[in-house]
Amino acid sequence: MDYHSVNDSIPLLFVLLKINSGATVILLFSVIFLLLLSFFLSGSEVAFFSLSLKDINVLKTRKHPSFRRIINLLEYPKILLTTIKIANVFVNIGFILTSNLLINNWLKIDEPNPTFPFWSVFLIKIFAVAFVLILFAQMLPKIWATHHKVWFAAASSLLVEILNSIFFGLSKRYVVFTEKLENKLSQGKKSIRDDNRLDYDIDLLPDSETSVEEKQILKGIRKFSGTTVKQIMRTRLDVSGIPYADNFYNLLVKIEDLHYSRLPVYKNNLDEIAGTLHTKDLLPYVGESADYDWHSLIRPAYFVHEQKQIEDLLQEFRSKRIHFAVVVDEFGGTSGIVTLEDIIEEIIGEIKDEFDDEETGNKKLDECNYIFEGNTMINDVCKFLKIAPDSFDNIRGESDSLAGLVLEIAGEFPEINASFTSGSFTFIPLEIRKNRIDKIKLVIHK
Repeated sequence: MDYHSVNDSIPLLFVLLKINSGATVILLFSVIFLLLLSFFLSGSEVAFFSLSLKDINVLKTRKHPSFRRIINLLEYPKILLTTIKIANVFVNIGFILTSNLLINNWLKIDEPNPTFPFWSVFLIKIFAVAFVLILFAQMLPKIWATHHKVWFAAASSLLVEILNSIFFGLSKRYVVFTEKLENKLSQGKKSIRDDNRLDYDIDLLPDSETSVEEKQILKGIRKFSGTTVKQIMRTRLDVSGIPYADNFYNLLVKIEDLHYSRLPVYKNNLDEIAGTLHTKDLLPYVGESADYDWHSLIRPAYFVHEQKQIEDLLQEFRSKRIHFAVVVDEFGGTSGIVTLEDIIEEIIGEIKDEFDDEETGNKKLDECNYIFEGNTMINDVCKFLKIAPDSFDNIRGESDSLAGLVLEIAGEFPEINASFTSGSFTFIPLEIRKNRIDKIKLVIHK
């Protein structure tokens, strides 16, 4: 009896397949089978991980085996995702190799005088395989799974469960390795790329299920927990208050002019806040004389530190049933004010009422040139430019406004039309009034 190595038998197998008249049919069925596997694996990745908490709770109430498999598989989401990706890689490699043999049989390139030259066959293979993989193994299954996620997850659950049992050990080791590597590289710092990735995933949500406004709300919720009062407050320069020494007539005139429902009351300056005044408390006394003593209507002021998280402040506003707070710095001086509306706007976007200005000084000239008011908060500049919130962190120092950022870069009080470049940005003061930068041109270098 003759013994042959495995390496000798593999080329022999390929020769037999090419000689056999049924080889083309076998290869064709293999290609279709592998393509179907890739179809369900690609779609299952989208289907499983687009299920909402509501969908999962509904599936838990169902007794169908496929729904139970979905719940069990999602108990280890990282391992499940790794299994799907590993299996899909192997299936796609098998599809490419099998397609290569099938095309060779069809075009008969192994004959002494092949019909097509080598370079044309090579191009045909690349374009044919790439077209089929992209269309039938990537685009179509993911579109289908997006619109029928529960059905697709149920249909592919048995296949995914079998593959998960096969690749569970390998996937678990891979997840442990990547988590260790990620922890080592991140060194305990929050990854900005994770936030950007989440924003990108929100943008990918189908328009039929999520509107543009809802996507903005989701992004606002994502950023909500990491925002401080200092980032959203109205700065001291923009705060309008009522002097404690004003008589009742002057008080009514100022309230009518300002159109605010709540105003801080100060004695000598804004660092000496005496309390807050609710304009609705004045309604019963509108007809009183000019010397009416209105100070009894002043309510105690609520003070918060500028580094307080707005999610904590929101809970305090709710529990204390207040809508207005005075923001103080580390020295006890008044930095500005913050309202419930400011907090809500971080989630749902800007709220306009009949007394808000329709236009601001912030405008876009073109893709690279913008004009901002100097008192615009740096956080708001990043939102307007649609760039990462930390884009100016390496140059901003202790500054919160764009004018303060320019002063940090310049090192001294700048002159009008002076140019200051830092990184990919150039800042040009356009208007200066009483040692205050009112208008700044920002140029982005692509």
